[in-house]
Amino acid sequence: MKGLVLRAPEKIAIEEVACPKPGADEVLVKVQACGICGSDIPRAYRDGAHNMPLIIGHEFAGVVEAVGSEASEAWVGKRVGVFPLIPCMKCVCCKIRKYEMCSSYSYLGSRRDGGFAEYVTVPEWNLIELPDKVDFDAAAMLEPMAVAVHAIRQAFRTKGYDVDDVSALADKKFVVVGLGTIGLLVVMFLKDLGFKNVYTIGNKELQKKMVTSLGVDEDDYCDINVWDEIDWIRGNTGVKGADFLFECVGNSRSLDACIYGATPEGVVCTVGNPSGDMDLHRHAYWQILRNQLTLVGTWNSSFTHEADDDWHYVLKRLQQGGIHPEKLITHRFTLEDIVEGFEIMRDKKEAYVKVMAEM
Repeated sequence: MKGLVLRAPEKIAIEEVACPKPGADEVLVKVQACGICGSDIPRAYRDGAHNMPLIIGHEFAGVVEAVGSEASEAWVGKRVGVFPLIPCMKCVCCKIRKYEMCSSYSYLGSRRDGGFAEYVTVPEWNLIELPDKVDFDAAAMLEPMAVAVHAIRQAFRTKGYDVDDVSALADKKFVVVGLGTIGLLVVMFLKDLGFKNVYTIGNKELQKKMVTSLGVDEDDYCDINVWDEIDWIRGNTGVKGADFLFECVGNSRSLDACIYGATPEGVVCTVGNPSGDMDLHRHAYWQILRNQLTLVGTWNSSFTHEADDDWHYVLKRLQQGGIHPEKLITHRFTLEDIVEGFEIMRDKKEAYVKVMAEM
């Protein structure tokens, strides 16, 4: 079969490799779509993966073609999404079913072979069945959508709310700083919940077009190439600033914007993965203290096989037609040509949001 093999940083190519065979508790998935995550770019060209050679890709969906000796035959022929984190089931977090915080996990596409291939083996436990009306492109975006939902829930829970408490949060003000895939998905779900006071900060014309297509007023978008983020947040959301802010970049400047732009007793949710060291200067620290701000971290997403986990919440909204992640797909490639998609993202030679391989 064909697979996108990472042998070392900057050594990534489509190769002919052996088709994997499922272990006892695994299934063989014929991949139908796989998206490039922003984390795949440093993995492919700078940092490498935990184990190499490796087939990368963790945002994918497909059809089960075969099962191992201990997996249910009922999966054969089923359309599935795949939770990419493989928990150890033994650590403290796994015992309380907080699998996203497992201390000894494996991971499809970074620690073992992932989805940029014709076939991939995954544990049966990691499967979620797809309804017929959910297409494979949308299903391949279940993972980043669940990450966005998890961030929103983390922020809300600090104040005792969840995504069902819309009426209690109706007058709150929300700011999303950083409009890559995750930031745009946070916006998508906030608007899907019906919130009107959603403000966004980005740095590309495409991002502005995307947020306005999601229902954000053009005046509620700030281009950081033109405006100072802190002044803009305060000016647009009122003197007291915003109630919930999502930092989706991972740098000191955007974190400062959130801290200084928050209302007293506001919530700052740190979502973005930093590409380097970050600094917190004294005055920002004082702002946290004096305004009694809440800083909350978020990591990955909840997948427990229960109806209220993040993945099932996303799947429900997809079925109900409330969200349309396909709006964020800007580039589509075949598996054979997907390296071109990686190079577009690496070199930023074209504006992009989600780059997808379709098999």
